[in-house]
Amino acid sequence: MRIDFAASDRSTIGIEWELALVDRDTGDLVQIADQVLPLLGPGDGSEHPQITHELLLNTIELVSGVHRSVPDAVADLEELLARVRAATDPLGVELMCAGTHPFAQWFDQKATPSERYEHLLERTQWWGRQMLIWGVHVHVGIEDRDKALPILNGLLTFSPHLQALSASSPFWAGVATGYASNRALMFQQLPTAGLPWRLERWADYEDYVQDLITTDVIRDYSEVRWDIRPSPRWGTVEMRACDGVSTATELGALAALIHCLVERMSSQLDRGEQPLALQPWFVRENKWRAARYGIDADIILDPGGAQGAVADGLHELVTELAPTAERLGCSAELDDVRTILGKGVSYQRQLAVAEANGGSLPAVVSSLTKELRSGLG
Repeated sequence: MRIDFAASDRSTIGIEWELALVDRDTGDLVQIADQVLPLLGPGDGSEHPQITHELLLNTIELVSGVHRSVPDAVADLEELLARVRAATDPLGVELMCAGTHPFAQWFDQKATPSERYEHLLERTQWWGRQMLIWGVHVHVGIEDRDKALPILNGLLTFSPHLQALSASSPFWAGVATGYASNRALMFQQLPTAGLPWRLERWADYEDYVQDLITTDVIRDYSEVRWDIRPSPRWGTVEMRACDGVSTATELGALAALIHCLVERMSSQLDRGEQPLALQPWFVRENKWRAARYGIDADIILDPGGAQGAVADGLHELVTELAPTAERLGCSAELDDVRTILGKGVSYQRQLAVAEANGGSLPAVVSSLTKELRSGLG
């Protein structure tokens, strides 16, 4: 089958930020997206084009416009966040973002009425109903369709860096899981989710999608939910491996790192060089290590099996990508990778709050909502 890849300007960027709605007093999730979204729309009953629903009624998603720089995309999202607060504050509702909610129970959650979501939940049942997770998705424009898969394969080498830096889901349904990112391993239980298959040519991707449609796995390519995927509708590569983050600082740092990596790989392809790609079995092991150990993980660095600390790798990437960041206008945001490492990644901060409060998970929710209002401090 033919899948057209939309025209997109090189290295433009867009960001999607999923936010949870929580009760101001208890910290538990509230199912009121269907009440909040009409307050933000144009007045005809439709949704705001950049503030939208998600699978569950406890969630809203902020979607930036298409921008040339990370600072502009983040500023766009911060403006949308302020609009949402104008609607939620009078309702006694706070906003929270992390890969998972520390103590909410999946069976208490209500799905957004939608044929698409109903189909997903009917097919996936127990696993689908447990998708009580939030993430950050970053789209980067690709001007040449044939670059999309080589860049995707190259990004898999750095996916553990991004997953570790964003890890924010150490708790699940009231339990400390021992994982930095429980979300990473939860989400891959869905059909077509998780790590992408290693495909080299666009025709291979088209054949893959056709096979899944023929065998009733999916109905269209948008149901391919890989950690990193081409997004033909927008002409982008979409990084989806990151846990949700609770501050604009973290959002900007992740987006800057992704933006710079994609632009660097695009330049490599212009020179006839292929981005560094690891064996699929190394990629899978790196994902597990980053999910389990977060920023303390040692990961596999190259096809020869060399290993090193993911934290060291992040520091090195900030140095290596500095010239690219300067060209793209995101030097400060890229430098914030080091800011996060210095202050602690979200899962580390959450565990510290729980320990300081006698294991209280409502205290963790409170800390996350305060971060979303005030930043890392």
